[in-house]
Amino acid sequence: MRFAVPDIPAGQWRESELEVEKSRFIAWLCHAPDTAAFDALLAEARHAHPNASHHCSAFIAGPPGEQAAIGFSDGGEPGGTAGRPMFQVLAGAGLGQVGCVVTRYFGGTKLGTGGLARAYAQAVAQALEDLPRREVIERTSLQLKLDFAGEAEARSWLAERGIPVERADYGADGVLLTVGWPRDTDVDLTPLEARLRGRVDIVNPGT
Repeated sequence: MRFAVPDIPAGQWRESELEVEKSRFIAWLCHAPDTAAFDALLAEARHAHPNASHHCSAFIAGPPGEQAAIGFSDGGEPGGTAGRPMFQVLAGAGLGQVGCVVTRYFGGTKLGTGGLARAYAQAVAQALEDLPRREVIERTSLQLKLDFAGEAEARSWLAERGIPVERADYGADGVLLTVGWPRDTDVDLTPLEARLRGRVDIVNPGT
């Protein structure tokens, strides 16, 4: 599977601020390949704004459509007015591995449940507008066994297709290359076998 994720270095985040009826909504976005990355973002938001009224959150620590590593919290706001609207915006953006916290400073005017939901959703949508993104390709480890003489040719063929060599193990009878094969692409070594005249075998079917 191929999907977009925030192009933000580990341990960093992007901020965007929105004001609605004198309430400040500060949106924080991070790349969250796991829940620990999101937890770190939430902790940083709370540390940076200890006097804020609320810290609401949502995350998808997996590919788009993920059902397990997801979550959202209203952070003390009325039920359903913050976390879920935030999550829906993230899900609608088609992003994976993304975490978001919206810090709110109450401005003295109550927004009502509908107003709150719109404000939190808008804060996230605004933060996503200029968010840099990059593609992630889910991969399966595949082991290829070949002769020493064929290693350079095999590496060249793999590089042409953007398939990384994760590891090389050398033995008395040849080399074992562990490669990251894209999960959304069928394993077809026919062109490589033609180049090497058949001197390549799949040791495992991928894990």
